[in-house]
Amino acid sequence: MGLLLKRQHKSQTGVTVGTSVAGYSGTGYVEGFDTSGDEIKFTVSSTTQGLYDLQIVYNGPYGDKYTTVVLNGAGGGQVFLPATTTWVTVAAGQVLLNAGSNTIQIQNNWGWYLIDAILLSPSAPRPPHQVSTTPVNPNANSDAKALLKYLGSIYGKNILSGQQDQASLDWVTTNVGKTPAILGVDFMDYVDSRTSRGASSTDVDKAIAFAARGGIVTFVWHWGAPVGLYDTSDQPWWSGFYTAATDFNIATALADTTNANYTLLIHDIDTIAVQLKKLQTAGIPVLFRPLHEAEGGWFWWGAQGPEPCKKLWNIIYNRITNYHGINNIIWVWNSVAAAWYPGDSVVDIVSADTYTQGDHGPISATYNALLSLVNDKKIIAAAEIGSVMDPAQLQLYQADWVYFVVWSGDFISGGTWNSVDFLKSVYNSAYPDDYNVQSDNHFKQDHHNFKSHYCNFKPHYHYISHDDDNRPHYYDVSNYNSAHHNVD
Repeated sequence: MGLLLKRQHKSQTGVTVGTSVAGYSGTGYVEGFDTSGDEIKFTVSSTTQGLYDLQIVYNGPYGDKYTTVVLNGAGGGQVFLPATTTWVTVAAGQVLLNAGSNTIQIQNNWGWYLIDAILLSPSAPRPPHQVSTTPVNPNANSDAKALLKYLGSIYGKNILSGQQDQASLDWVTTNVGKTPAILGVDFMDYVDSRTSRGASSTDVDKAIAFAARGGIVTFVWHWGAPVGLYDTSDQPWWSGFYTAATDFNIATALADTTNANYTLLIHDIDTIAVQLKKLQTAGIPVLFRPLHEAEGGWFWWGAQGPEPCKKLWNIIYNRITNYHGINNIIWVWNSVAAAWYPGDSVVDIVSADTYTQGDHGPISATYNALLSLVNDKKIIAAAEIGSVMDPAQLQLYQADWVYFVVWSGDFISGGTWNSVDFLKSVYNSAYPDDYNVQSDNHFKQDHHNFKSHYCNFKPHYHYISHDDDNRPHYYDVSNYNSAHHNVD
C-alpha cells in the first residue's frame, strides 16, 4: 500500500515527509496536519472482502490529539492519540476492505502530530463479553440493579435508541413513527449560577413522565461554573460551562476544602442531589453522566487536566452516594482517554460522544478504545452522537454499543446529520434478516417494565473470512511513491 500525498492528486494540503524526530521506521514520517483538510491517503488492494484491525504508529509531542480515519472516501471515525514523545502504536478501530482497491485516509482533526506507519491485521471474532452487571454502589437499590442487569442482558445483542430533549424525541415519534427507548435530559438549569439569572427547568418532570411510559432516562449535566462567569456579549452567562466563559479554576477550588469555591461546588452537587432524590422517590433509575467530554478541555471541569477532574468525579460520587444516600444511579463515565478514567470502582458504564456529520458508520475505533480502557469489564454506550449508526455496519464491525443518544435539534431533525428516510430505515429495520428492529416492547426485569425501541441482533454473528496466514500487514508512510500494496 502506498501513501499518496494530496499534491499527487491535485489537492496538496501541506503535509510533508519529515526525518528530524528519531526512531521512525523506513525513510521518514509525515508531519503537518496543521490545517483543516490536511490528510494522507493509503491505497490497499485485497482479493476478498474482509474486516481488518487498523493501528497507527505515531508521535504526539504536542499533547493529546484526535485524528480522523476515512475508509473509501465515506464517513470518518475519530481516533484518540494520547500525548507521547516517542513513537507508539495506537488501535484505530477496524476497516472493512472490499475486494479490489481501497483507500484509507488519515485526516487532520485536532492536528499537530506525526504519522509513521499504519498496520493492518485480520480481525478475529470478538469473544463473549464479560461485563459486570452489578452496580458499583454497594447500596444500589432495586431500580438501579434492574436497569444495569437489563442493559447487561442485551449487551452485544441489541442496541437501544435514545434521543436528547423531549421536543426532539417527540419529533422522532411524529416523523419516524417510533419512540426511542431513552430520553436524554439535563440538570443544567437547576444550579444557582443559572437560576439566579432567570433560568428554570422541567427536565426532571419530563423524565418522571417518560419513565411512567416505560422509558429509560439519562441525565447529562452542563454545569455552569458556580462563580467567575464573564457574562459578556462574546461569553454570555448561559455558556458558563465552557472554559472560555469563566475564570473558575477547578484545580484551585479543589486544593483547599475550606475555600469558598469548594463550598460552592458542594452546594451545586447538593442542589442536583435534591433532583436525584425526587427521581429515586418516584422509583426511577438514572443513567447519570456528569463531567462529560472532560479530556477536550472545552468545559471548565477538564481545563486543568485529568487529576482535578477525577478528583471532582469522586467527590460527586461520594457526596451523592454516601452523604445523600442516593442509590438509584447508574454512573456513566464519558471519555476514551486512560489518563482521565476515574476507576472501575466508581464507574458502571463507559461511553463516548462523537459527531461526524452524515457518517452512519459504527464508530468502531472509539468503541474498541473503550473496550480496551476497561478490559471488556464494563458496558459501553454511545452517550451522544450526531448521526445515527447503521445497524448493519455495527454488526459487521462488531461494535456492540448498548445504546445511542442522538443530540437534539438539527442533529436529529435538520436533515443534514440524519435524513428522515435513513431514520425510518433504521427504526423499521430495512436490513438483512440478521436485524429485526422492534418497538414498543415490554422488557420485564424484576418488577420493572421497560418499554423500549431497539435494534435486535440475532445471538450469533457472521464473520467475514480472512487470509489463511493471518499475518499483519505493515505500511510505512514514507513510501509515498508506490502505487499500492496488497494485503493478501
